[in-house]
Amino acid sequence: MNKMATRRGLFPGTFDPITRGHLDVIQRAVNIVDELVIGVATNSEKSPIFTTAERVALIEAELAPLRAAGHKIRVTEFQTLLMKYAEEIEATVIIRGLRGVSDFDYEFQMAGMNHCLNDRIETVFLMAAQQYQFISSKFVKEICRLGGKIEAFVSDPVAKATKAKLGVK
Repeated sequence: MNKMATRRGLFPGTFDPITRGHLDVIQRAVNIVDELVIGVATNSEKSPIFTTAERVALIEAELAPLRAAGHKIRVTEFQTLLMKYAEEIEATVIIRGLRGVSDFDYEFQMAGMNHCLNDRIETVFLMAAQQYQFISSKFVKEICRLGGKIEAFVSDPVAKATKAKLGVK
């Protein structure tokens, strides 16, 4: 009898900070893979406010309800080529969240390049729910820096951590 292969998905990103939009994609992704690996990328070009370890810790805290519901999720950090990392963890699918048409052009090009690097790993796009399509970590940080309320875009613990990191009261 053949044992069915594990469908391991990789949801990569910088998650600086993790938003309700990210969580929406994660909540749906766990229903289409057997195991979801959230790959926290080290990306110095984006000038993250949180260290990689801090981002991992924030994500871990956000995942408690999904884990309690029995979903198999790991959070790891990586600083290599995405497809190389996907191969290392034996991912069968890359999960990418889309907010709108502007994301699609970039993601479409990336998926094509990734396919050239490894045509055995598929890319699956999940649209963020309508109420989250406008949220980006970049906007969350900018709103916070300027004293705006960010609790509609991130959880209370993430809002508190972001305010503390940015020195906002």
